[in-house]
Amino acid sequence: MSEPERVTPSRPPRPPRPAALLFEPTEITADPEHFFDLESIDDPRDLLSRATELTHAFRAATDRSVEFQAIAAARLADPRRFDRLTTADIAERAEWTEDYARKMVEFGRDLLSSAHPDEG
Repeated sequence: MSEPERVTPSRPPRPPRPAALLFEPTEITADPEHFFDLESIDDPRDLLSRATELTHAFRAATDRSVEFQAIAAARLADPRRFDRLTTADIAERAEWTEDYARKMVEFGRDLLSSAHPDEG
C-alpha cells in the first residue's frame, strides 16, 4: 500500500488511483479476443470487479492525458516562445478543430497557473 499523497498549498489532493493499467505482452495482444486477460475470468463477480477496475483506470488515464494535452497546447501557444504555434497549427497537429484547440490552450493555461500561482 502506498503512502497518502502530500497536500501542499499549491497542489490540491488527487483522488486515489484506480487499478494500474499494465501493458500486455505482444504475443497475447496479437489475439483480438484477448483484453487484459478478462476473457479468462469465469466467475461473473470477479469479471465485473476487474472490468470495473479497468473502466475506472481508463477514465483516470483519459482525464490525465487530456490535462497533459492541454498543458502541451498552452506551452506551444505561449507568446513568449520564439517558435510558438498558432491555435490552427496546434489543431492540425492534434487533429482537433481550431475552436477546440483554443479551449485546450485556455484550459492548459489555467492548469499551469494553478500549479504555479506566483508565475501567473
